[in-house]
Amino acid sequence: MWWKKKKEPTVTLNPQDAELLKTPHSAYHNPNSFLDPEVLARVSSLEILARTVVEGFISGLHRSPFTGFSTEFAEYRQYMPGDDLRYLDWKLLGRTDRYYIKKYRADTNTQFHLLVDSSGSMKYASGGVSKLQYAKMLAASLAYLVNKQNDAVGMMAFDEAVRIQVPSQNRTGHLRSIFGHLEQLQPGRETRLSAMLHEAADRITKRSFVIIISDFYDDADAIKEALQHLSFKGNNVVAFQVLDKNEIAFDFDEPILLEDCETEEQLHVMPDVLADGYRETFQQHLTRVREGAINNRVEYELLTTNNPLDYALFSFLSKRSG
Repeated sequence: MWWKKKKEPTVTLNPQDAELLKTPHSAYHNPNSFLDPEVLARVSSLEILARTVVEGFISGLHRSPFTGFSTEFAEYRQYMPGDDLRYLDWKLLGRTDRYYIKKYRADTNTQFHLLVDSSGSMKYASGGVSKLQYAKMLAASLAYLVNKQNDAVGMMAFDEAVRIQVPSQNRTGHLRSIFGHLEQLQPGRETRLSAMLHEAADRITKRSFVIIISDFYDDADAIKEALQHLSFKGNNVVAFQVLDKNEIAFDFDEPILLEDCETEEQLHVMPDVLADGYRETFQQHLTRVREGAINNRVEYELLTTNNPLDYALFSFLSKRSG
């Protein structure tokens, strides 16, 4: 693409981070909010950033479709021979002379896998935050949230090959390992998104919650097939398409030199000649990616790097809490 319940660890903030985080948590669209991506990108620790975004937001977002004997009452069902008498409702028996078992809803421990695209196209930035920086902040926030609900979380970063793979776990210290890998992650080589998604589907052997963070620069039909592969294996899949606003709007008004972030090829263009055709083609690609996701029961969110991070998370989190 052409573009130039565990105990929480004690964290000590350096003076730079402490100063940045003094700003009050105001409205999401306040440009001076500390949740603005350009401000967040200056926070040196992803752990502090993730805690800032997530702390107090929402916890316990998923609910098991199965019922068991847990702490939250779900419904009654008629007693069947062999049922454990400990769960017989004796008070109801005394009132109605009928045998009923109390069924409870059980929360599950889910495996989450964060798939982060670190290909060369992700380094593009028209403002203060690149797509990869935004993806790393988003991944860190989601990892922190998942760990906070006592679920296992893992990560895979890739360009034309898998560069980092962290297994899905929830043991002590695992979250810091993910933050460390994310902080070290740099833009890589060319995009092979669909091939990497197929490889992820083969590597993930247990039904999981798979979260893809990418600009989705690949053939739309190939992406659709890869999403189908992930979904067919029983995974719950969410796709975050992260783009820069200029990639969508192509808001240039003077002759420019465009450079491919992955191949370094260059092209001189006249925006007034190219703009309309570019926007039409780009919108067609967005539509095909979105429809390919929806047709495979994949939740799809389009994010731009100028949106506050909590605003970007809100739609996804509200769906999960629902």
